[in-house]
Amino acid sequence: MTKTLFTSESVCAGHPDKIADAISDAILDELIKIDPYSRCGIETVVGADHVSIFGEVTTKANIDYEKVTRNKIKLLGYTEPKWGFSDKSTFTNYIHQQSREIAIGVNNEGAGDQGMMFGYACNETEELMPLPITLAHEITKRIDECREKKIIDWLRPDGKAQVTVGYENEIPKTIERIVVAIAHKENIDYKIIRKEVKNKILKYVLDKYNYKLPIDKHIIINGTGEWYIPGPYTDAGLTGRKIVVDGYGGYARIGGGAFSGKDPSKVDRSGAYAARYIAKNIVANKYADKCEIGVAYAIGIKDPLMVSIDTYGTNKISEDKINIYAKNLIDLSVKGIIDKLNLRQPIYSETSSYGHFGNKSLPWEQIEKK
Repeated sequence: MTKTLFTSESVCAGHPDKIADAISDAILDELIKIDPYSRCGIETVVGADHVSIFGEVTTKANIDYEKVTRNKIKLLGYTEPKWGFSDKSTFTNYIHQQSREIAIGVNNEGAGDQGMMFGYACNETEELMPLPITLAHEITKRIDECREKKIIDWLRPDGKAQVTVGYENEIPKTIERIVVAIAHKENIDYKIIRKEVKNKILKYVLDKYNYKLPIDKHIIINGTGEWYIPGPYTDAGLTGRKIVVDGYGGYARIGGGAFSGKDPSKVDRSGAYAARYIAKNIVANKYADKCEIGVAYAIGIKDPLMVSIDTYGTNKISEDKINIYAKNLIDLSVKGIIDKLNLRQPIYSETSSYGHFGNKSLPWEQIEKK
């Protein structure tokens, strides 16, 4: 019997990098609501009492970038100027029009850039995602829920979770370690913090997935003991920096580009979604226990330069049949992906927290039964 460990991390919606992702995707959604053919590459930077947006936009829409940005910051819970970052912080806008060179390729329905993307699925969870990242996301989601609904009234809007899963012969069996970091109000006794996090967050999540908590010494909550100031004052944030969190928690390969703030003509985003769609459908239909799809594109070229399928020897039907199934499932040209998955709609704010994969409401997570 082979025993191994694997660890994945997730972060709360109020983590500085996720604030940046959320602002970039909120702007994208507002533009797409008015002009579905908007082209965007939005980068957001958040730091001590300041937020700036950069990038390229070509659109018929006219939106108030500052209002969208401040509303998103407020929604994420940053309303206290004493934290050094809030919806009142200084705002600067450095967005300009998309470059002519990129526009030429996209105008001809080609890819907006070169690059490689990967999609993955496995049968470890109902979401057909690896267990470590699934549990890490569920914990950060629960932290945010406990703050927003005042289930725990001393939480502040920032946090992280890290989960280590024990595998036997590549099958998840135990939760070995959990690490949680959460921002909280002053004057809260650490014993209270530990007790409430364990009972109202960790046990709540693990009970849903029918796993037991690890032994007490393998649960680390706020390793330095206290954390009062949340957000960008403590640590600056940038769009796209949590690409491993956004993907598969390191369990599967990721491509060269991040997702948030990019319209679907950017294959960094649409290509990765299409790859996940194929991989998930192969596993959902029990053609394999796990599957990774790889695609690669060149700027201005409509179709992928590479399509690879790896089922790691877990396939239940021939590889030829899996290749035929994948080819018939979706046209992997840029236009084919956008049309099949209906990507010209304002759905991207849903993806800016707790990962881009596993949320059943999103189009690339839909299953087409055989």
